[in-house]
Amino acid sequence: MTETVLQRVKLDAEWKQVLGDEFLAPYMHDLRGFIEQEKKSGKTIYPPGPEIFNALDTTPLSKVKVVILGQDPYHGAGQAHGLCFSVRRGVMPPPSLVNIYKEIQSDLGIAPPRHGELTHWAEQGVLLLNSVLTVQAGLAASHQNRGWETFTDAVIRVLNEQREHLVFMLWGSYAHRKGRFIDARKHLVLKSVHPSPLSANRGGWFGCRHFSQANRYLEAQGQAPIDWSLPA
Repeated sequence: MTETVLQRVKLDAEWKQVLGDEFLAPYMHDLRGFIEQEKKSGKTIYPPGPEIFNALDTTPLSKVKVVILGQDPYHGAGQAHGLCFSVRRGVMPPPSLVNIYKEIQSDLGIAPPRHGELTHWAEQGVLLLNSVLTVQAGLAASHQNRGWETFTDAVIRVLNEQREHLVFMLWGSYAHRKGRFIDARKHLVLKSVHPSPLSANRGGWFGCRHFSQANRYLEAQGQAPIDWSLPA
């Protein structure tokens, strides 16, 4: 990827500055080639190109307060738009997000919204970061081990090293492994099982109270808490 192409990537300028070397690395060149070939072969890729880096574009490095780690984008039509766990308005909230809403209601008394659009969180400093940023339509985890994990590891390292007093929410064993190098002396690391029905119903998700814990920590650091409610 040339500098000119980097300039065309829809990504906040702060992130471009610290991640520039990643975009120029061989693995990213190979990843871009893979995605282009998939599209040429007629496969549909989610999310659309301009929204691949939506999480980083919506939440600049200096504004991050909370990091929620997802795995890979939703693979259904019209769902993924570059924010983990979030779906576009008009799309039914998926089961994992429904369970997130249930825990927020139990924890903070906030009634669940009727939609699954989480941009309001991202605009307040909640980085909704998937480990893998693209997926083939209808085929979960189809773009794993193609290079995205290396890129998002770099994102987490930047956050860990350049920021202090962040809240990392790691849900499920995949996210636990992904966040293995986060310095818990500098940041608050909250772990639980994944909110998917299969995991959540076994115990450990409901009652984790991550959302109130995050806000108490932020306030203790002199920062404004996150408004976990969502506009209608």
